[in-house]
Amino acid sequence: MPAPSRRARERQIFVALLAVFVVLALVVVGATYGPAILARLRYQPREGDVIFQSLPHSPLVSAIEGATESPFSHCGIVARLDGNWVVYEAYAAVGATPLSEFLMRGRDEHFAVYRWRDDLQPLVPQLLEATRAYQGRPYDVRYQMDDEKIYCSELIYKAYRDASGGETVGKLVRFGDLRWQPFEKTITQIEQGPVPVDRQLITPKDLAAASQLQLIVSFGLP
Repeated sequence: MPAPSRRARERQIFVALLAVFVVLALVVVGATYGPAILARLRYQPREGDVIFQSLPHSPLVSAIEGATESPFSHCGIVARLDGNWVVYEAYAAVGATPLSEFLMRGRDEHFAVYRWRDDLQPLVPQLLEATRAYQGRPYDVRYQMDDEKIYCSELIYKAYRDASGGETVGKLVRFGDLRWQPFEKTITQIEQGPVPVDRQLITPKDLAAASQLQLIVSFGLP
C-alpha cells in the first residue's frame, strides 16, 4: 500500500488539530455556560414568579447592591405572552422581555426565583393584570414611590397592592437607613441635590424577604 502523500498527511494533521480544538472549545463553553444552562433547565416557570438578578456593573448598580448590601439589583415578574415566557419589568420602561433574554442579561447569568405562596396563587391573574396597567411608564432612576415613573421592585410592590385590594408585599425602608455613604457621589449626581435620606422605597432585597414569597430556585445568588 503506497504511503500517503504529503498533502494527505497535512490534511490528517489539520483534521486532528481541528478535532482537538473543537473538544477544548466544548469543554470551555461547558464549564462557562453549563451551570447556567442546567439551572435554567431546572427552573420550571410559573406565571407570577418573581425573578431577581444582578445587573452588569455600573455606578448605579454598584450603588443599589452596595447600599442594600445585597446582590439583587433588579427583578421582574414572569408571565405567558402569546405562548411565550416573558418577564414584565421596569427597565428602560415597563414592558415585557423574553425570559431567555432577561436571564442572559444578568451578571454571569445568575438569578433567583421566588414564588407566591400556594394560598396566593389564585391572585396571580389579577396581579399580572395590575402589572400590565403600568406598561410604558419610564424607569425611575430616583426610586420614588409616585406613579409617574416606576422602578423594578416598585412595579411588583404596586401590582400586588392593586391586585390584593391594598395589602403590601415587602417592607418599605428609609433611604437614610441604607448604606448609602460610599455611593454619595452617584446618588447626588442622580438627584442633582442632597441624598434624600427620608425617602421611602421598596428595594429588591426587601421585596425578596416578603413573607408572601418563597425561594424555589437559585443560581449564583442567595
